[in-house]
Amino acid sequence: MNTSANTIFISGGSAGIGLAIAKLLSAQGNKVIINGRNQQRLDKALQQLTNAVAIQGDLSIENDRIRIATTLKQDHPDLNILINNAGEAFPYSPGQTANDYEYAAREINTNYTAIIHFTQLLLPALKQKPQSALVNVTSILSMIPSSGLPTYAASKAALHFYTQSLRQSLSDTNVRVFELMPPLVNTDFSAPIGGENGIPPQEVAADLLVALASDQFDIPVGQTKAVYALFQEASAKLKN
Repeated sequence: MNTSANTIFISGGSAGIGLAIAKLLSAQGNKVIINGRNQQRLDKALQQLTNAVAIQGDLSIENDRIRIATTLKQDHPDLNILINNAGEAFPYSPGQTANDYEYAAREINTNYTAIIHFTQLLLPALKQKPQSALVNVTSILSMIPSSGLPTYAASKAALHFYTQSLRQSLSDTNVRVFELMPPLVNTDFSAPIGGENGIPPQEVAADLLVALASDQFDIPVGQTKAVYALFQEASAKLKN
């Protein structure tokens, strides 16, 4: 699909992977709308972008999702690409804390069910565009479990399978469905789990741009490529 002259909404766009994607797509001649919870961080991010605006809000909260979706449809009717990037993660060992349920509930809400709802709110408008796309950001942990991020991995696995099903369901529409699968990335978000050992967020953004241009719907990045290849090989053997 075209990688310029789009109007693109990026959740979690004030820092990390989201901001790196925003910078690259903005530089490609797209109108970029970034979202985040903190207005000061959004304002700081906007100083690094051209042709960009921000909508503050917490997409894990239903009323905020509805408000943001309404604003997008009213103020940015040309929106044709939705990038669901915002996420939440809690490092812990299951069964070793009193917070397993609380952590799981928040991660499943932010990383999975809230994305389904927000997509549902905007999908009718995306279907009306001659060319549109939906990008869900999952993780290498959508394919392998993690004892240190157990319910984060589970939430990303849920989003992975939902994204695959949504792609099949929308195959006869103008909406292309992409899945971006980064490994550990060096961002503030991943700092508590050793993010300094991860790849730069700019690498994730660059791979996304290439995939959009070539309609490569599954986008494993960095170390995820090896894991993804193993899963593809196993899937092919099962089909045979």
